Amino acid sequence: MWNLEPGAELIISNTAWQVQSCLPHLGRVTLVNEDGESWKASVGELIHRPDCRPSTRTRADLPAADRGRQPKSLDDLTPEQRTIVMLRMEHLWEAETGFRNGHPLAALPHEPRPQYDPDTTTLTQRRLAKAAELRRAASETPAQAKANGLLAVSLRTLIRWGTAHARHGPIGVADDRWLRKATGHKVTPELREALYAVYEESRHRSKLTMRDKEFLIRQYIHETFNSAEIYGPDTPRADAPDDEAAGAPRVEVPGYDTLRAIWKDWFGSNGGRQRYARSAEKAKEYATGRHIVVHRPGQVVALDSTVMPVKVLEDVFGDPVSVHLTLALDVYTRSIVAFRLSLVSDSSIDVAMVLRDMMMPLPMRPDWGEAMEWAYPGVPGTVVADFAGYEVAGLPFFAPETVTTDHGSVYRNHHLVEVQRVIGANIKPSRVLRPTDKHSVERTFGAIKSLLLAVLLGYQGTDTADRGVDPEADACLTVTEMEHLIATWVVKTWQNRRFGSYAPSWDPRGDHSPNSLFAAAISQGGFALRIPPADLYYQLLPSHRLMVHGKRGVKVKNLWYDGPALDPYRGKLSGRGGNNKNKYVVHRDPRDPCFVFFQDPMTHEWHTLRWTGLPEEGEVPAFGDARVREAMRELRRRGLAPKADTELLPVLLELIGGHIPVEQWPTQLSKKQRTEHAREVAQAAAADADSPTGAVRKGRPARPVAAPAARADAGEGKVVPLRPKERAQQVHNAVDSERRRRREAAVPDQMAPPPDLSEKLRSSSLLALLDDDFDVNPITADEAEEEAGR
Repeated sequence: MWNLEPGAELIISNTAWQVQSCLPHLGRVTLVNEDGESWKASVGELIHRPDCRPSTRTRADLPAADRGRQPKSLDDLTPEQRTIVMLRMEHLWEAETGFRNGHPLAALPHEPRPQYDPDTTTLTQRRLAKAAELRRAASETPAQAKANGLLAVSLRTLIRWGTAHARHGPIGVADDRWLRKATGHKVTPELREALYAVYEESRHRSKLTMRDKEFLIRQYIHETFNSAEIYGPDTPRADAPDDEAAGAPRVEVPGYDTLRAIWKDWFGSNGGRQRYARSAEKAKEYATGRHIVVHRPGQVVALDSTVMPVKVLEDVFGDPVSVHLTLALDVYTRSIVAFRLSLVSDSSIDVAMVLRDMMMPLPMRPDWGEAMEWAYPGVPGTVVADFAGYEVAGLPFFAPETVTTDHGSVYRNHHLVEVQRVIGANIKPSRVLRPTDKHSVERTFGAIKSLLLAVLLGYQGTDTADRGVDPEADACLTVTEMEHLIATWVVKTWQNRRFGSYAPSWDPRGDHSPNSLFAAAISQGGFALRIPPADLYYQLLPSHRLMVHGKRGVKVKNLWYDGPALDPYRGKLSGRGGNNKNKYVVHRDPRDPCFVFFQDPMTHEWHTLRWTGLPEEGEVPAFGDARVREAMRELRRRGLAPKADTELLPVLLELIGGHIPVEQWPTQLSKKQRTEHAREVAQAAAADADSPTGAVRKGRPARPVAAPAARADAGEGKVVPLRPKERAQQVHNAVDSERRRRREAAVPDQMAPPPDLSEKLRSSSLLALLDDDFDVNPITADEAEEEAGR
């Protein structure tokens, strides 16, 4: 109830108005604001204004302790405190009504007791009896009475409980000290400045613990404010610092636990990585703070790819391989509108084909039944089939408006820019460190793994610790079979699966599936039946600007392509302007280099140009793509693969270094040195050939010196090698030999070298055996003759 007496205050449109006068019999009120402006209005007008409410400063029914806070309730109490409140309520009800449950219909067998009988006692008598009863119980068991909050209950207490219960309910009898205002931690301006200064410093440093931050906080306060408080109020100190003794100001700094709690409340936990934390802070500078609500299919499509955690068999040789799963998810309906499996990491052409798949109806497959056909209301399946040209499965298709991707290089190139222009969509990378931008597709990857992939043979688990004994040997599905299995599961299971934690804005509590949301969107906003033409495939391919050769056609990636479609344009200029002046545009599919595609400038029809290295039409090439890769792998193993100049450089260095080393370079010697060296080598060779010893050493008879031209090896034409280092070594060896010869000639009688230590030991050893081949003490010739005469 409003208090409209003079002096009461009302808040109208966040402006305070005070009641100057009120005439209830006329229903008129005069209000005055702080500027002295007066306003007369009726009571009914004020009551029915949505922006008018009584001020909490003048409301009689609102205690001063509760101003500025939301109303309290029993949920704010602990279970023990709620038990005490209910016990107080039982005593209060018995004092006011005579029954512990507050009503005669819920009376206990012994109720009402005589002192609480409402027919024979008054309210005051019952309250006095209850106060005396509680005093007696407190004197008998004071500990239990104190635990129950009934230690000191008087008549005034019961009156206050009754008034509070009538105004606020059971929470009115709770102790005010239980729900007193939480003031938080006491933070002085100096401590606040230190906290923010250390926070800015910790963002640029390496990761710091809270102990390190506590030290920095105290250092900042001690040096900035020249404070004597550097230990904390609860830390015992043997003596005070010099600054405190000199009368320096004292800034109270709480202890470690309090600082840790304040830091967590203000800046969050300390569990993030430094690099990520800095990136997140930088990203906040560019964040708009606007939350986008998706409300129609195709408004936002999340695109991402990952390595599928199941080993599959490739279709050619049956080897177990890992494949990449590229997924396109409609954020509004959570429909998997397109997916691709590739043996290698996805490229821009794969992304372009996924965008094309989400715009095309999914064809029915032979083993799919009628339950998987198109069944959305509003658009008959026969109409969709007529437009598409085939039976259509029950999977949504539409032209995307915005495609959200990650920051991979495959999504940031010129080809994707051209693709988004052709299909009329915007490809927007998600914000850095903002997982909410594409969390839906990440959760879908997890759902596919837990609902389907985890039960397949060849599943590898989350990491190597969870991996099976041999996932490669368990693989039994080929890439084609896996693609068909996922397509069947998407259409039959995922599209009909009930959401667990997602609902549209117009039905938060409803149960929905991707199919039901898409059907509801059709009924709400209609369905644009737009099936792209067949030539969209050519438009999404990478393009090349080049000239048309008169005889050979066009050259794309070092391969020549030709066809009859180029005949009218051979040797002619295209007439295009700009950077690609007078050039023609040719599109190619990077996955198949056998063909390129040319659009006729006159008729705008697409023509296929064949690689000139292909055989004639109707003849099957000798190698497919897989066989070519296998052949090239074998060639590389045998060392026959083509090599670039950088790869051949070590071989070239080895070849040249073995025949022409650096020491034989002509530039290493001057011309005079080269001439002298060649002359010396030639003269030495001629002298050696002419000398008899040299001729005998070479296996031929000696010849006169006067006939050098008759050498048997004169016609071999040998080149004199230039080896200056070897030549210099020969000179040093000749000098040493000559010196050794002179020393030996100067001392003809040389002293014999002393015997070895082993010989000395052997001659003096008693265990040494005599040598049978010679005597230890040889005899002379005369002694031998005497011995023979005997």
